[in-house]
Amino acid sequence: MSEIMNSVNQRTQLVGENRLELLLFKLNSRQRFGINVFKVREVLQCPPLTSMPRLNKLVRGIAHIRGQTISVIDMSMATGGKKIEDLSTAFIIIAEYNSSVQGFLVGSVERIINTNWQSIMPPPKGSGRASYLTAVTQIEDELIEILDVEKILNEISPVKTDLSADVASSLKVENKQEKIIFIADDSSVARNQIKRALSSLGLKIELAKNGLEALDRLKEIAAETGEITDKVGVLISDIEMPEMDGYTLTAEIRNTPELKKLHVILHTSLSGVFNQAMVEKVGADDFIAKFHPDELATSVQKWFGND
Repeated sequence: MSEIMNSVNQRTQLVGENRLELLLFKLNSRQRFGINVFKVREVLQCPPLTSMPRLNKLVRGIAHIRGQTISVIDMSMATGGKKIEDLSTAFIIIAEYNSSVQGFLVGSVERIINTNWQSIMPPPKGSGRASYLTAVTQIEDELIEILDVEKILNEISPVKTDLSADVASSLKVENKQEKIIFIADDSSVARNQIKRALSSLGLKIELAKNGLEALDRLKEIAAETGEITDKVGVLISDIEMPEMDGYTLTAEIRNTPELKKLHVILHTSLSGVFNQAMVEKVGADDFIAKFHPDELATSVQKWFGND
């Protein structure tokens, strides 16, 4: 399995070109799932797990890996399925989300496939497992499902969305009546977290579910107002989104005359040293790791309506 991950560090050239690579895995059935390679630190055969009292029922145990204690989440149970019974043949995907390291217990790990965000589609509407999907894609006539990991993690350990008293009391945003905050994020959980965190600013918020939807709507607003910054004070964009990722969205904004003055904050659970370089490459104004309400609100205050 180490061979699969050996070349991850060489793959950063894909970022910003609306491309990505997915590590494919299975849970308890024939259905294949995908996770962005950039989220993955390593893949291991499931090590011994230590049970601890009062663990969430979705956490199968604690693994001790390279001096670090990591919670291991059964991804089958987390999506409403049966638990993965045979740990001797199971794998753990070690991934970094929202500035913390998690272990995802899966039935098997297969291969890495190269694709592009234009091929990643929003998930079908519905209940059950569909509610845990953030996107789907077609690979070799097979539907690959991409899980909304942020939703799963939030159900296990809800994210704090309230601003600290110090930050809340110091926030002051000009042009409240005229301008809005625009949010682009494919995760409904993430969109709601951002809305709650910024509600104390008293600003109107408009939402989009992916980069392409956001770009089309921003162009509509610019056509209506003549100048995008007359209506939109700042854009907060996720990076990983169906149809168009946040890096490509930012680059498109900078290359579109009627949008190029818009301030863009990239807000993502992706970690890695390449992110800051990519922020500069595509022309974003700021990069905030999920989910830190105080940092996000402070950044919005800095850039909102700052022409």
